[in-house]
Amino acid sequence: MKRWIAFWSILRKDMRAYYLKPPNISWGLVFPIAWTAAFFTRSGAGVETIPEILPGVMSVSVLFGTTSMLAVTVTFEKKGRSFERLLLAPISLELLMLAKTAGAIIFGTANAFIPVAIAAFIVDLGGIVWTHLVAVVVLIATSSTFLGLFIAVSVREVFEAQTFSNFFRFPMIFLCGLFIPVAALPVWLQPLSYALPLTYGADVLHHAVSGAGAMRLVTSYSALLAFCVLLFAVSLRNIRRKWIL
Repeated sequence: MKRWIAFWSILRKDMRAYYLKPPNISWGLVFPIAWTAAFFTRSGAGVETIPEILPGVMSVSVLFGTTSMLAVTVTFEKKGRSFERLLLAPISLELLMLAKTAGAIIFGTANAFIPVAIAAFIVDLGGIVWTHLVAVVVLIATSSTFLGLFIAVSVREVFEAQTFSNFFRFPMIFLCGLFIPVAALPVWLQPLSYALPLTYGADVLHHAVSGAGAMRLVTSYSALLAFCVLLFAVSLRNIRRKWIL
């Protein structure tokens, strides 16, 4: 019971103290909304194209929301030496870091449905397979959060984490099949696409929204779960090696 009280206390404190900070508002809320509006109102495109681009804007919303969260919550506490006090909590390091990342997962999941809410006022979304949509959004939010955790534990300053995140975020937009199918990319770029977790999340989203996914669902789900485990394990290893003396 004490472990879960500590877990909830850490999660609640992060949500209250960090999640409405300017970097999170700009990258986590304003940017996805602006990105969604730009694509939904792009010149020469009718409303019939919205289901085609909806998976892309959902993925971008999750990616930027989650990585922006971790850049603030983890990096700031390490710099301010408050992370050392958290290590005194009666929970394991694994549960501690899950508490630190749970808020970003929740925030990223909620972010994904901002484009859905906007699209619902414009087109009929009755063809969406909601079970797959919700499941994959949670997995995308989890893998993106753990990617943000990996980045955050690799730097010292918040601005370094935000800058370093962009080296992953912007290439992923164009390489993960969000707006350009992976099969349409140059052959030498396609292996890099399949090495990125968002490729598999975007494919399931395409399955759920329009039925146009290119891979088997079991393959995409398995890859996303593997990336979640791998990124979390590597991040914990770096924390133990670099942050805990």
